[in-house]
Amino acid sequence: MKFLSYISLFWLLASYFLGYYKVYRYTNYLRLFSLLGKQFIIFILGYFAYFGIFREGEVVNNQFLILSSIIAGISIFKFLWLYLLKKYRSLGKNYRSTIVIGYDDSAKNIIKLFKSKSNLGYKFQGFFTDKTYKNSFYLGNFNEVFNYVSKNEVDEIYCSISSLEKNQIKKVNKLSIEKNLNLKLIPESNELYSKNQNIEFYDDTITVLNVKKLPFEFAENFYIKRLFDIFFSAFICLFLLSWLIPILWVLVKLESKGPLIFKQKREGLNGEEFVCYKFRSMKINNLSHKVHATKNDIRVTKIGAFLRKTSMDELPQFINVFFGDMSVVGPRPHLESLSLEYQKDVEDYLKRHIVKPGITGLAQISGYRGEIKNKSDIKNRVRLDIFYIENWSFFLDIKIIIQTVLNIFKGEEKAY
Repeated sequence: MKFLSYISLFWLLASYFLGYYKVYRYTNYLRLFSLLGKQFIIFILGYFAYFGIFREGEVVNNQFLILSSIIAGISIFKFLWLYLLKKYRSLGKNYRSTIVIGYDDSAKNIIKLFKSKSNLGYKFQGFFTDKTYKNSFYLGNFNEVFNYVSKNEVDEIYCSISSLEKNQIKKVNKLSIEKNLNLKLIPESNELYSKNQNIEFYDDTITVLNVKKLPFEFAENFYIKRLFDIFFSAFICLFLLSWLIPILWVLVKLESKGPLIFKQKREGLNGEEFVCYKFRSMKINNLSHKVHATKNDIRVTKIGAFLRKTSMDELPQFINVFFGDMSVVGPRPHLESLSLEYQKDVEDYLKRHIVKPGITGLAQISGYRGEIKNKSDIKNRVRLDIFYIENWSFFLDIKIIIQTVLNIFKGEEKAY
């Protein structure tokens, strides 16, 4: 049992760092052999390292036989699985619908590959270019791409870089994000590659640049962040809110009538509304669900001013985090009425909605917190929110949390 636990964990860790399970449609048998070779070299080292620490009777005596069986079994299964999958795709199953924008030599090569290699599992629907062609696969000019994608099932878009201008590529990139499509760029041979692109080789002869996915599009990142949210919020609820709520209930009640917890609907993941919790810091009023607080707001009570200055009014949002409506770190949630207003002024504002809102965020620790007085305030917040979404890491979250705590001790006041 100890051996199986060790060897399974070691295999999974090695697989993660070596990319053993990153087998794609264009992966050939030579690439698969390379993946197996790297995986087995590291695995063998870990396998024999185990016996340098432990001895387990029958396992020790048969270690070479067991190792050979593992390597042979996994190799046969891996190659057989890829072979059967390619056969299945050659029958027109498990395909991905593709379109190509541009029709230069590079684009023609990828189109030829899609047509000739059915076992890759790509269903080529056609190409777009501003020059008219009498070709059954010609679908129209560049401007017709957006209407076609809206009305038809498309999984991947391939763009010839030399055929499009920068602003056109930006428009296609925005479309791919909105429609959750994979965007691939077909470069010229002398094209410089960006750090935001992965190089892929189709059929060992055609180079394609894969525009990298956002960090939260990878399942492992989602689970890491969610697990941290659950444990961190549970800790705050058990060891802080459990005794703080009764004390604040008395203090808030002594100064003004009304409940301790203020509930307000705000926009969350994918723009869906959720009930956001806060300690009530204002007197009961009719504008609380429509208008954010401002500096020196007469609605704020004395105890409320203290709660806001120390950000303690946000603590009940750890309940939102525990139940999955929010995250500890992320873009701050806004009222729907204000969100509609900001969408008119800020490009890519809706991109904030692809992640859960947070109690704190990169914008807040960068000084953009409190009352939004002009358009530049919200533009800078959205800019930092999008930077956070595109560059997320677990350690970035930790850094933001630490800086938030330091800012609280500095006594930086906020307005909402």
